[in-house]
Amino acid sequence: ELLERVRKGGGQSAIQRHTQRNQKLFVRERLKLLLDEEPFLELSPLAGLDMPYGDVPAAGCLTGIGRICGMWCVFLASDATVKGGTIYPIGVKKQLRAQEISLQNRLPSVHLVDSGGAFLPLQAELFPDKLHGGRIFYNEAIMSALGIPQVAVVCGSCVAGGAYVPTMAEEAVIIDRIGTLFLAGPPLVKAATGEDVTPEELGGARLHSQVSGCTDHFAPSEEEAFGCIRNVISTLSPRAMPEGDTQHDNPLYSPEELLGLAPRDYRATLPVQLILSRLVDGSRFQEFKASYGTTLVTGFGHVQGHLVGIVASNGELAHDAALKGSHFVQLCGHRGVPMLFLQNTAPQPPGPANIAQAHRLKAQASMMAAVACAAVPKITVVIGGCYGGDSYAMCGRSFSPNFLFLWPNARVALVDSRHFFTVPPAGDSGCAEESELNQLKANAFKPVQSSVLSRLEEESSAFYSSARLWDDGIILPQDTRKV
Repeated sequence: ELLERVRKGGGQSAIQRHTQRNQKLFVRERLKLLLDEEPFLELSPLAGLDMPYGDVPAAGCLTGIGRICGMWCVFLASDATVKGGTIYPIGVKKQLRAQEISLQNRLPSVHLVDSGGAFLPLQAELFPDKLHGGRIFYNEAIMSALGIPQVAVVCGSCVAGGAYVPTMAEEAVIIDRIGTLFLAGPPLVKAATGEDVTPEELGGARLHSQVSGCTDHFAPSEEEAFGCIRNVISTLSPRAMPEGDTQHDNPLYSPEELLGLAPRDYRATLPVQLILSRLVDGSRFQEFKASYGTTLVTGFGHVQGHLVGIVASNGELAHDAALKGSHFVQLCGHRGVPMLFLQNTAPQPPGPANIAQAHRLKAQASMMAAVACAAVPKITVVIGGCYGGDSYAMCGRSFSPNFLFLWPNARVALVDSRHFFTVPPAGDSGCAEESELNQLKANAFKPVQSSVLSRLEEESSAFYSSARLWDDGIILPQDTRKV
């Protein structure tokens, strides 16, 4: 009878408001979508039963152990029918115990967050001390450092302390029109500043997927969100293929078409996903931060049965793209997943230094450090241009990839010789007439065109590189999977 009472959460009216007015799944329905079919072990289900604040149990969360894609995981799921998922002292204690189990047994943690944050009238019982709410975030950091993965689904409003759990997780999914993340919601913004703002504008799914980068996956529905998390869990423990086991799906699109897709110019707008769809098994690619830093494509796929993390150039390595790359490379390092870099870097455009370039430089430096320190096998294939500092962040030769191959169209150089035709001469030419300026541009580098430019052109070819053993060979694009 007590267990049945607990399973009703905050009561029938609260469940009705949660599922009908807010169009959200009940917490136990979410667990059915997340976990394998076998039963799960719920931890301390009666916690808070005789400590009600009002007329409901005070825990406000479910914790337990169950299998996800065959892997044992600890789950911590907010029950938003209990006071909007507000965190009470007993709820903090329950979550800390679940984290302790995760830490001792090295089990991945999955957080389903739908929480209004701490219950402020009891802040003295859940905020300041060593084993109060802040310990949850401390444990997340420690477990991450120990290589124990934590993932999260933002499946409701995550306010104040509730917002830190998914942002500290290694991967987070947010659900459109349901999930929100902010330190203070619209009512507090209105009270503090007088500004009217909607939850979506302040911290909705599109904002955090495209602008802030706080979340890594955008899901149109709860069902798709939990399917995404199951895919994420499947990448946490790559298993070596037995010798002789060659069973795998072929790409849906023929690798022979790669010969026609090989970019002859990094400035082409060809989406790198077209190349990936002809490289990975079944053309299945689980993209990471798909809407953020889109000039770099990152994600997981299989190549001839082997799980790999893929980092692929899709334009210039801009600030957001480099931050995304750094995050993803660190994930692969923690999980022991080999990495495949598909490099088609764009040279730095000419122009004066500014704060945006400084931010970009710092972000690229972070990605370089992540690539250098990731202790997993790395294979780099230069499918287009290999230029300047961007090539280091994309695991060029000096960053010691296990193998480095070039497609025949590849260009390897510090700078692109074609830039010399567009760089204006030094000095202030702002007062020049347009025709005069064009003439200056055309004539600026005539003295060097005959010597330096021809030499740059010759020395940047794939064949010049391969002849000097700067790589491990030129391969035909259509042979990339086999190689």
